[in-house]
Amino acid sequence: MQRSTWSKPAALALSALFPALLAACAAPPTTQASPASTDNPVVVDLGPTAQVSTLFSFPNCVQNCPVPPWTLEQTIEHWMTASVTRDGYSNAKVVATNQNGEEILTLSGVPADYGQYVKTFMQQSAVAASDVPAVQAAGKWQSDWSFFEVLGMPLRNQKTVQLLHFPPDTVKTTTQDYMQAATTQRWASLLVMNGVASTATDSYQRIMDIAPIAAPASAGAKLEGVYDYFDNASTGLIQAWTAPAPGTTAPRAMVAMGGPARAWLSSYYKLPPVNVLTLTSITPAAGQTVPVLGGNHPSLIWYASDPKAYGGDINKANAAGKQVMLQDLTVACWQANMGQTPSADPTATLNNCTAQWGNQQTQACVAFFMSIRNDTKAQAEAACQ
Repeated sequence: MQRSTWSKPAALALSALFPALLAACAAPPTTQASPASTDNPVVVDLGPTAQVSTLFSFPNCVQNCPVPPWTLEQTIEHWMTASVTRDGYSNAKVVATNQNGEEILTLSGVPADYGQYVKTFMQQSAVAASDVPAVQAAGKWQSDWSFFEVLGMPLRNQKTVQLLHFPPDTVKTTTQDYMQAATTQRWASLLVMNGVASTATDSYQRIMDIAPIAAPASAGAKLEGVYDYFDNASTGLIQAWTAPAPGTTAPRAMVAMGGPARAWLSSYYKLPPVNVLTLTSITPAAGQTVPVLGGNHPSLIWYASDPKAYGGDINKANAAGKQVMLQDLTVACWQANMGQTPSADPTATLNNCTAQWGNQQTQACVAFFMSIRNDTKAQAEAACQ
């Protein structure tokens, strides 16, 4: 199966079609008095087939694909099943059908308001997709890039938000699941070390990429200068995903992970530089003050601890890696605690986490040698004496 790419004619055609989708997505959802059931499901008109194909980046798969290849409807069901499951509705039923050229999503076993969250995500995805032709016209689009607004994430019950810069293309083309990425799995392990149940880490990792572009993992430098094209979509999603959870009043906290994400955050919201362990806040909407902590990109530790960066000096590489691990565990501690108690004082929480891991540097060291150097526990403990 070939990767979905954007030709100039297709991009121009889509840019003309998106206003209609935006209008449809902006329409208020139908409300229901009781939870959705088979007899009283949530029904969402996702839009015309061509537009929905773009928003779900169809076809997704290039490697390790299902046989026979998934249809658009099966692709929608795959991603939406992941979303409802990660929102905590493991018994939900997800069905996508084509009805007279419209893609219809039918959900049961979810709250009656769930369609509103689907619509909001589709609306902001449409905004992001409509920005792609401008990137192409500026000559910045690369042939091995494809549009991909992060799919398969919780849409309603996320605990915290992770701001990153772009999804590696394997998320779309191979695994079709961001949670299977090595960086995401690594961060999940740090959350577990900070008290989050292993079955609950997905709800903390509501990823928001400032460039909705599936690209090779090495594409970071080429993406510089692209992020600002997607400002409207990015800020719309940040507003939606950091808003207080249903039935609560405190906004959900966010971690800005990696230099590009931190720089974009600082630039757009006119903040002082946001460095690792810098605590700041943004106001995506009136009355919605969101605490934000700067962190490393989850993959930085592999680069920071590469002996080649230190002329082969393994001791220097290990020292750098241990420092990054300590920073990452502190950020994950803050994220875990703010996710569990959104109304907690962000500064006091960070101070507590800094003190906690300052007193547990041996544990952080052992975690580095076991997870990055692949040592046994006994080997790691010996290295950390």
